[in-house]
Amino acid sequence: MTGKLPLLGFCAYGSGIGKTTLLTRLIPVLNARGLRVSVIKHAHHSFDIDHPGKDSYRLREAGAVQMLLGSRHRWALMTELSRTGEPQAEEPGLAELLGQLDSRMAGLILVEGFKSEPIPKIEVHRPAMQCPLLATDDPHIIAVATDAPVNTPLPQLDLNQPEEIADFILDWMERRTQSVSR
Repeated sequence: MTGKLPLLGFCAYGSGIGKTTLLTRLIPVLNARGLRVSVIKHAHHSFDIDHPGKDSYRLREAGAVQMLLGSRHRWALMTELSRTGEPQAEEPGLAELLGQLDSRMAGLILVEGFKSEPIPKIEVHRPAMQCPLLATDDPHIIAVATDAPVNTPLPQLDLNQPEEIADFILDWMERRTQSVSR
């Protein structure tokens, strides 16, 4: 359950534009500033977090609907949606995935992908890739992280400067907190 944790998306027109690369550079900067971050990442394809031969993999392959693997360092819950007996016409939505997070663990939730969700987002844009700018049609985009100037009235953040993007996020969180408390 996420309570009132700030939720900030990172979106792009397509894959390969640099959302994950940006987040892997941004998260350590936010952590260094005392902010614990949770991430939800959308996957367009099937994936596995364990491997053939491992006990957890063997138990899932044997037919377990859920497999929770835990140690003193981390835990992971895998749910086999195709085995729940419910027709899985759609993948889990952002709200359902948010419900799986523990709001006590972090001060900010970053969401990679889910570009159609009506949440505040930073668009990752590289003009050289000749993709359309999403911010033109998405009122939920609050800034554009780019490696070259783009035609938008929104704040433009240097894609190669995670410290600058962290400053923007922390300022955004502060403004959000002030507007909620009024």
